[in-house]
Amino acid sequence: MEIQSLYAIYRQFPAVQTDTRRLKPGDLFFALKGDNFNGNHFARQALEAGAARCVVDEDPGFTDERLVMVDDVLTTLQLLALEHRKSFIEKQVPFIAITGSNGKTTTKELVHEVLCTRFRTYTTRGNLNNHIGIPLTILSVKPDAEMAVIEMGANHQKEIESYCRYTLPTHGIITNCGKAHLEGFGGVEGVRRGKGELYDYLRASQGTAFVMQDYDYLRQMSAGIPHIVTYGTAEAGTTGQVTNSNDLLEVRIDNGETPLLLSTQLVGAYNLPNVLVAVAIGKYFGIPLTDIAAAITGYTPSNSRSQLMEKDGNKIILDAYNANPTSMRAAIENFAKMAGEDKVLLIGGMMELGDESLAEHEAILQLIGQYPWKAVALVGGDYARLTHPYLYFGDAAAAGNWLRQQAFRKCILLVKGSRSMQMEKVLEEA
Repeated sequence: MEIQSLYAIYRQFPAVQTDTRRLKPGDLFFALKGDNFNGNHFARQALEAGAARCVVDEDPGFTDERLVMVDDVLTTLQLLALEHRKSFIEKQVPFIAITGSNGKTTTKELVHEVLCTRFRTYTTRGNLNNHIGIPLTILSVKPDAEMAVIEMGANHQKEIESYCRYTLPTHGIITNCGKAHLEGFGGVEGVRRGKGELYDYLRASQGTAFVMQDYDYLRQMSAGIPHIVTYGTAEAGTTGQVTNSNDLLEVRIDNGETPLLLSTQLVGAYNLPNVLVAVAIGKYFGIPLTDIAAAITGYTPSNSRSQLMEKDGNKIILDAYNANPTSMRAAIENFAKMAGEDKVLLIGGMMELGDESLAEHEAILQLIGQYPWKAVALVGGDYARLTHPYLYFGDAAAAGNWLRQQAFRKCILLVKGSRSMQMEKVLEEA
């Protein structure tokens, strides 16, 4: 089937699903395949559940007029997303792409909150930021959209380039380029080349980049992009400073003679760039600063990202959605500077670091050793292969058992680790 014909069907049934467990009557089902699953095997189940069409690339063993046979389901999904994206070109709807090593999701959420004060804005749900999630996000953008914010994750070069082919971003943000996915990118320079593919697209398409002025490498990488909007702590279009990072982050936004003070619900001075770019984007699109401030102040992080909570008389910073050497170092340094004496570290291993893994874990151990702690518990990863004076547990559940036995009170805890460590489990009840 030609993609235009499939798009006509999508316009009639504009809801796409890849999981029969979430399928609703009238949805389009795309039978994706992976290493451990084959959606083609669920074609009959999808149709019985009321799928309007079922897109397959293997013979399901039965005939039905609602079956749509294609060469490759994933490619078809991405081409359908491109067809839908093109429908917004004439209306000049901005599509803002966000990538980077750290802070992508928080930035995406803040930008979305700000833009929603003035525009009908659609964005990535959760962290659906890969080769499947991005086309699904694009296909979830309704015709009434005035803005779209698309998060792009990547762990190897040419990945962001491929996403740009069907996202066609008009604006873009690279939050930073740190030590993340070093195994796939091939080192820090590889990270910059990979993330820089967004800048390459904006440069070629005459787009607009929002650039963190404090980062020399981003200024260099963005050279030649025709439209650049800067933000940072000085000498930028939007500037601001941290006024307090004990407990929750407070930021002063420079605004002539009357600076604006923002009390956020975010933890950590490392979130300053995320706040500043949300302010910069709001100003760029003509949103009053008071509305921008209200949106940022009202945003509450979730899903184990920089969450501040209280439990059993302790304050807990839960930042367990992901971790890499750059974000881990920032979190520990910020935690060490916070007021309070009885501080407990529960730190999980960092993944996808390749040949640099042992050295990067050793560097974190050296950083931990620079500060006094009430207790330090390490979980999983390459900490098991290194010599250190700290407690070590094979998984988060074991660390959680230890934590419950300590019966800490009036302490401050930092819980952080890569997603595969599932460090939030240290807080679960037995």
